[in-house]
Amino acid sequence: MKIKFILFIFASIWLALLVRVFFLSVESNSYYERLSYNNTIKIEQIAPVRGEIVDINNRPIAINELGFKIQLAPHLGLERNSEIFEDEINRLIALLPNLDKEKMIKEYKKVDSYYNHNFIDIVDFVSYEHIMPIYSILSLRENLNIVSSPKRFYPYGEIGAHIIGYVGRANKDDIVDDELVKLIGYSGKSGIEKYYNEYLQGLAGNREIKVNAHNQEVEELSSQKPSEDTKLTLNIDIELQKYISSFFVNKAGAVIVMDVNGAILSASSFPEYDLNTFVTGISNEVWDKLSNSLDKPFTNKLIHGLYPPGSVIKTGLGLLYITSPEAGPNFNVHCTASMPLGSRVFRCWKKDGHGSTDIKKAIRESCDDYFYKGSLRLGIEKMSDGLMRYGLGKKTGVDLPNEFIGTVPSREWKRKKYNKPWYIGETVNTSIGQGDFLTTPMQIAQFTALMATGKLPKPYFAKMIGDEVVEPDLQDVLTENELKRLPTIQRAMYEVCNVPGGTARSYVNTKVKIAGKTGTAQVVGILQDIKERELEHEMEYYTRSHAWFSTYGPYDNPQYVVLAMVEHGGHGGAATGNIISGVYNKLLELGYIKEDEEAQEDKE
Repeated sequence: MKIKFILFIFASIWLALLVRVFFLSVESNSYYERLSYNNTIKIEQIAPVRGEIVDINNRPIAINELGFKIQLAPHLGLERNSEIFEDEINRLIALLPNLDKEKMIKEYKKVDSYYNHNFIDIVDFVSYEHIMPIYSILSLRENLNIVSSPKRFYPYGEIGAHIIGYVGRANKDDIVDDELVKLIGYSGKSGIEKYYNEYLQGLAGNREIKVNAHNQEVEELSSQKPSEDTKLTLNIDIELQKYISSFFVNKAGAVIVMDVNGAILSASSFPEYDLNTFVTGISNEVWDKLSNSLDKPFTNKLIHGLYPPGSVIKTGLGLLYITSPEAGPNFNVHCTASMPLGSRVFRCWKKDGHGSTDIKKAIRESCDDYFYKGSLRLGIEKMSDGLMRYGLGKKTGVDLPNEFIGTVPSREWKRKKYNKPWYIGETVNTSIGQGDFLTTPMQIAQFTALMATGKLPKPYFAKMIGDEVVEPDLQDVLTENELKRLPTIQRAMYEVCNVPGGTARSYVNTKVKIAGKTGTAQVVGILQDIKERELEHEMEYYTRSHAWFSTYGPYDNPQYVVLAMVEHGGHGGAATGNIISGVYNKLLELGYIKEDEEAQEDKE
């Protein structure tokens, strides 16, 4: 019995050994083959070159400047190699004196370890002109590696800064969201560069190479080029951008030039800043100056600037009035310059009043009293619902990142935000674009296009993404009755700019007939006991009203919307009339506006 047990144990041990030998020699073969392959074959990714951004006339506005990055072999930071490390750093400094020695050492030691066998980046960019005279010297040093590394460059500096955006060093969040960013090291941080980042950066290529035990390349087995044909063409005319910038020396605000179908020919937020300072890192001095400015140059006022719209919303509100059963097309008020409501008195801007006022006169002369009394008939809910249907209080959908939605006040909005009841005085305030009413310039440009054509366009900057043409996106948001009454509003907007008494009549000097609406949006309240309002130019600068003027033209054949908003500019027409006039005349000069034959005959 003992012998059988011993034989059983002996047989079991041999059987286990045979199974293990079979597993090691046969079953594990593929595993060890794969392990051996990974030790001898290396897949090296090739970073794509970022696509260029060009304007409507194919002028480059974001390109890649040719240059190189310098890499140092790993493990030189170890104590036994410290002399080699110091020698390589000093030789670089001798050849390129402008390099930062402390920064190079810091960047190297941050990445160097026993487990890292790849060359380490110590200099991100050296221009082609500086590297070529010493390229042969550097390439002979086995511890150095010189790699092509283009840098983003913006030929027009600060022109169009907020729409173009800039590329900066990738952070941890960028890398988590996109693995390719880890390879490239940079990503779009704002504007078009950020919105179209995935497209612009292209796709990585790769090289399959055989390496020896020292991780040195022995042979290239295969390669695939990166996908880099990622050109982005915008509707923007950079020369028009430059022209508009000349109006905003020591001023803050925004200007938008958009065709009535939504294609944006120019859009600027002021003050601007030089995009190139952000590519390699901005100095603390420049950062402090920009970030502490009361004019907020870092804010993209086109989509992030929230302002009371003032009287520019009277066109849409007027359309709601004349198409509602509560007011109707014949709604008329007698403006006496003030309207008592409870303990408050709501004043019209014209101290003597406007007298008998219909919808055309109310828009032409911007009669506040007309809109006060109309709001009491219509009510805040119908006002709010209508204005939101017209595109306010929601994103326009423009191809820029993180667009703000603004605020169209309502009972529900106030209850959700403040958990407080709505008061009738707030309805009256809303009717003239004040109170809690907030919009962006982009929303007002879209809103004006609706008033011009009866269709709500989605604003867009991209003309072509590669070979794909971006098509307009137009929405039908007006009712049949609103479309029927829209010509009344359009005629009133024409009279604003062209008829005596119009709020912009004295400030418009264009070679083409335009229509529009001015707005003066208060930034500080006026106390009830003040009878005579202080003149805008007599007020402290940052307490002056924001000046709006939103237009379309030609009046007989709407082609473009031109909007100007000057922060603390005072009266809408006075502060913006020269800008609006200059832009329309420039559009004619550049050939963008084509007047139809009927409009030409009217002019003659």
